[in-house]
Amino acid sequence: MADWPAMSDLPVPLTTFVGRVAELAALAGALGSARVVTVAGPGGCGKTRLAVAAAGRFDGVRWADLSGMRDPAAVPEVVAAAVGVLRVPDQALFRDVAGARLVCLDNCEHVLDAAADVAVELARSGVTVLATSREPLGVPGEVVWRVPPLSGADAVTLFRARAGVADSAELRTACARLDGIPLAIELAAAWSSTLSVPEILRGLDDRFALLVRGPRGVAARQATLAASMAWSHDLLDDADRVLFRRLGVFAGGFTRASAEAVCDGEVLGGLRRLVDKSLVVADTRDAVTRYRMLETIRQYAVSKLAASDEEAGVRGRHLATMLAMVDELAPLLDRDKDAWRVAVETEQENLGAALGWGLRWDPERARRLAAGLPWLWHLNRHGLAGLALLREAVDLRPDARDALQARLLTGLALVADTARPIGLEYDAAQAAYEIATEAGDVGTASLARLLSAVGMLYTDFDTAWSLATEARAGGDGFVVDGAVALLGIVKHLRDEHDAAMSLLREAVAGLSRRGDRGVASTALGFLACSALYTGDVAAARSLAEEGVRTARPLADYHRIGSAAAVLATVELAVGRLDTAAEVLAPVLRLVADAEHAPFVPGLARTVGQLRLLSGTPAEAVEWFHRETAWLDGFEGVYLAPQTLTGLAAALRATGDVDGAAGACTRALALAREIGMPRVVADALAEQAFLDPARAVELQQEALAIRAEHGLWLSCVDSLRALARLTADPVLLDENTDLRTRVDYARRSRGRRGRPSSGWASLTPAERSVVRLAADGLSNPDIGSRLFMSRSTVKTHLSHVYAKLDVTNRTELANLAALHLPEVG
Repeated sequence: MADWPAMSDLPVPLTTFVGRVAELAALAGALGSARVVTVAGPGGCGKTRLAVAAAGRFDGVRWADLSGMRDPAAVPEVVAAAVGVLRVPDQALFRDVAGARLVCLDNCEHVLDAAADVAVELARSGVTVLATSREPLGVPGEVVWRVPPLSGADAVTLFRARAGVADSAELRTACARLDGIPLAIELAAAWSSTLSVPEILRGLDDRFALLVRGPRGVAARQATLAASMAWSHDLLDDADRVLFRRLGVFAGGFTRASAEAVCDGEVLGGLRRLVDKSLVVADTRDAVTRYRMLETIRQYAVSKLAASDEEAGVRGRHLATMLAMVDELAPLLDRDKDAWRVAVETEQENLGAALGWGLRWDPERARRLAAGLPWLWHLNRHGLAGLALLREAVDLRPDARDALQARLLTGLALVADTARPIGLEYDAAQAAYEIATEAGDVGTASLARLLSAVGMLYTDFDTAWSLATEARAGGDGFVVDGAVALLGIVKHLRDEHDAAMSLLREAVAGLSRRGDRGVASTALGFLACSALYTGDVAAARSLAEEGVRTARPLADYHRIGSAAAVLATVELAVGRLDTAAEVLAPVLRLVADAEHAPFVPGLARTVGQLRLLSGTPAEAVEWFHRETAWLDGFEGVYLAPQTLTGLAAALRATGDVDGAAGACTRALALAREIGMPRVVADALAEQAFLDPARAVELQQEALAIRAEHGLWLSCVDSLRALARLTADPVLLDENTDLRTRVDYARRSRGRRGRPSSGWASLTPAERSVVRLAADGLSNPDIGSRLFMSRSTVKTHLSHVYAKLDVTNRTELANLAALHLPEVG
């Protein structure tokens, strides 16, 4: 007698079936149109449960479990018993199928040929066959239905159903790391009575040690994850076992060419067999087929590689293959950085694996590989990981003064620019510049000079301008365009917007031609803000939308977040709060899922402004604090004062007047120190709300600065505030040109007007000029301090002399000492 138990009809599951709604519908459709359907997939993917659920929709179902079979010759008898007919030896099978319409052959992979023969005979007799197997039967007319991993939602539902735990970010991460494999999820969930979900998640670093406690009553091959993998592995021949373990070195998929380089020989035949056995997945959608293993399967392959005597050789070839690829693609960085990014990003996980091994076992080749990758980490969301790898590469030879060390330090500065610039970017770039200059590496030196300028941008506009100018003169390609962009940003921050927009347009054109979409999106953001501040809302929206489109393919945090913040800022400026919220929502979800808080300048500030305008100032306060949290005490950064003005408004709205006054005072001092006229004006306008006695004076001073720098959008805010304070209808007369109303407001004394002469007749701007003139500053210095042109300073002094009846600065200083306590 054959070694098989009596079998009939569908097995009764001991647990509920979860999810798979779309898969069940698709499988049922396949069964309705084909005679032989094979549900194929790796061990533990849920083939049997899916087949049971699908078969349950049909009448006349017979079930044959072949998992316990040892003798392929006994398969026909097992199936005959399941169908309910007698088998006559040496005659055609199943002439009478006893009313069976669907016969299920479960677990065929280890008796594949015998199961295939039976399936053909059943199909010829008019019965539909549903088989489950880790590889296809390979019979004519067979439809192979590959079982996909559980969707994220279904995986979480399964875990919760088995463990009785609440949904959480850790739970979702654990399910994703388990590849949506139902067996792995069930085994992990079984630990929930002993371990918390975060502890289970940490345990997945060694999943084959953790996932060992299956329920009683299941087949031995399904009792542990390792047993399930071993069942498939043991069905391989020796050559395919070698190929299988070598392929485990690929962390993020591979091509046939890279597999041949790493596995040291022809692999096509072996790949086909591993794909058939559901150990490798082939993606044929692109021109070049890409292969991958589910992470659970890959880790099993890695364990087999580690147990062999060839791990070092395989990993060395893997490192060499990655290095050769990066070296081959390097010329694209100057011609088409976007194409370079797409090509290299495909291999990101492999690059990380190669570096992780190489930095320990092959440091020189690993340092060369690390030096070729900074643009990848600069442009994507893995900057912090890139910083860690680059630091490790630099520290392997801390005293090196060669071109490779210069490239690594330049890379460190480049990645820091979008990951964590304060306290790192400038120092790394300066060190790189010195070493590159010594080594005669002109290209690296010029890029390092530009990055030094970017590092200084946060705190010192003058030095940033000087360094960028030097980089522009000594560089080429990206360095020139990047330097032009930085010069435009400096002009923007100084509110010299005509010059800023000219430089930024030039930079965007050059950057776009070369596929430098990262820096191009940043330049477009500043260009959009310049257009907005100067009153061209339509142009601002168009430029901001272009910035979002440019950044979107990067799928990062920094550029996508900042571009979205600019577009939302434009919408907030015209009162479209709902639209602004829609722009920000997907970015906030993206950032919320980040393992570590990413550096996204402007995002939290914009959300704070949205919350403030939406009437939730307490939430706004929290978001404004988030914007400056990454500064780590470096408050003298240009991002701080413009955030502090928003914080002051939010604190005032919550009733915290003292806190608002403190934030406003710090914003005003920092903006004046750094040299940001727009922010000075914003701080003065905010102070006007906190100091009613000087409100008109402060609003007029803010208006003067805004008008002087062409900040016409915020001039409207000044006019509204002054109209409210003075009840002067001319200020809001929309039939009168905006600039005419601004000129009128600057000349007007309003209902709280001043006398025509004497100290009380001086405007706030005139008093500021007097204060600095009495302190001995020259006209150019006064203009620089107050963000005025020399001619404007001269005009103010002429008016002052006439109003005070003085003829020179000495007389002016003596009079000022009587009226201004801080003078004299």
